[in-house]
Amino acid sequence: MFKTLRWKSMLAGALALLVLLVAIALTVVLTGAYNVAATDRHETPVAWALETTRIKSVEGQAGGIDAPALTPTMVTAGAGEYKTMCEHCHGGVGKDAASWSAGMAPNAPPLAEVAEEWSPEEVFWMVKHGLKMTGMPAFGPTHDDATMWNITAFVKALPQMSAQEYAAYPAVHGPPGEGGHSHAPGTPAHHD
Repeated sequence: MFKTLRWKSMLAGALALLVLLVAIALTVVLTGAYNVAATDRHETPVAWALETTRIKSVEGQAGGIDAPALTPTMVTAGAGEYKTMCEHCHGGVGKDAASWSAGMAPNAPPLAEVAEEWSPEEVFWMVKHGLKMTGMPAFGPTHDDATMWNITAFVKALPQMSAQEYAAYPAVHGPPGEGGHSHAPGTPAHHD
C-alpha cells in the first residue's frame, strides 16, 4: 500500500513539474520575454541546445546519403559557385567574409577552418537543405545535385588550400552543364 501511494505521489509530483515547465515555456513564448534580436546573443544553455540540435540533426539527416568521389574537376567547378553564393558569409582562404555577415546570429563558420569537421554527406545536406534560424539558405530548390556536389567538393578542399590557390580559382560560376552551374528542373535561371 505504501509503495502504491509513494508511486502515485511521485507521479503527481512529476506531472505537476511538467505542467509548471510548460507554463513557464508558454509564458516566455507568448510574452516575448526572450529577445530574438541578432544583436543579442543566445544565453549559453540556449546556444548549446541549438548547436547540439543542429549537429545531431545534420548527422542523422545526412546518414542515408552516398557521396560520389570528390574530384579535382568538381573542386574547380564548385569554386565559382562558392565564391558567388557562400563567400559573403563564410569567407575563404585568406579572405574575410563580408562585413555585414558579422551581424548574423549565429555567425556563419569560416569553412576554410571547420570544413574538416563535417563529412561530404553532411556538407551536401546542409548546402541542399539549409539550416533553420541561421541564415543558411537551402540551395536544393534552385540548384541540381551535381552543382551542390561541386560546392561540397570545393568546401571539403578549402582546409588544404593556400590563399594563393584560393585566389586563383574563378570568382564566377561556369556555364550550365558538365562541370558548371545548373538549376533544378522547373526553376528559373538567375543572373549574377
